[in-house]
Amino acid sequence: MPDIRDLRGVVPYLPTPLTAEGAVDEAALIRLCDHLIAEGVHGLTPLGSTGEFAYLDIAAKERVVAATVAAARGRVPVIAGVAATTIRDGVAQARRWAALGADGILAVLEAYFPVPDAGVVEYFTAIADGTDLPVTLYTNPNFQRSDLSLDAIDRLSHHPNILFVKDASTNTGRLLSILNRTEGRVGVFAASSHITAAVMLIGGRGWLAGPSCLIPRQSVELFRLCEAGEWAAAMELQRDLWAVNQVFARFNLAGAVKAGLRLQGFDCGDPAPPQPALDPAQVEAVRKALAGVGAL
Repeated sequence: MPDIRDLRGVVPYLPTPLTAEGAVDEAALIRLCDHLIAEGVHGLTPLGSTGEFAYLDIAAKERVVAATVAAARGRVPVIAGVAATTIRDGVAQARRWAALGADGILAVLEAYFPVPDAGVVEYFTAIADGTDLPVTLYTNPNFQRSDLSLDAIDRLSHHPNILFVKDASTNTGRLLSILNRTEGRVGVFAASSHITAAVMLIGGRGWLAGPSCLIPRQSVELFRLCEAGEWAAAMELQRDLWAVNQVFARFNLAGAVKAGLRLQGFDCGDPAPPQPALDPAQVEAVRKALAGVGAL
């Protein structure tokens, strides 16, 4: 397995397969992980946004991380999501995922009340201090009460365990600002809300994204083209794949990914209630998007 501290590439945000009773379907998760690794992805991220971390209790989260580590078998790094409203809980999660064999931490701050920059920096610093695993900062300003400002990212970029940032805004200029501000101290990963080839062009290291679960082979090829500097071919493929990103932006992300996987023969159940499953018209839109890029 490549050194995670030099991570590059396509790292899918895994869905959390759930049974009709709401239990984690570990067999379905392991089967999906095996498929994604066979398609050439460069890592796996359980408990990201697509993994519905906000809807799972700690026991379910433990099963998700343990099953992903078991499925990976050291073939690719597992970067497990930590999300909490308190520092104590965030650190406890990070230490538990390290004990279960995770290779890295994806850290996000949940907040009911807004938190000032000093508190944001304190939260992520404590998680980075809590284990020796490399940490990816995760910022998703559309869903967060307290975002990671450029000043906070700059301060955190000096921590020896904080190596990457995944930005899920729609502002690609913000990614370039992060790269310029941190002067290479943290590597930048895109989300499905960004045009990933453009992020690679400005110096990104890859992307962590839910839709890559549905188009892993195509995503890996896009990454290869970008790494090779074959920008004309990369943009041709990017234009095709952008239709997939657009359809998922219209619907509940976990529901759309699970609907698409079901069409591909990977039944991961429905989104955790009270999130709705996609209706038939929405499933048809997903089917058309996947068929259009040869993913069905």
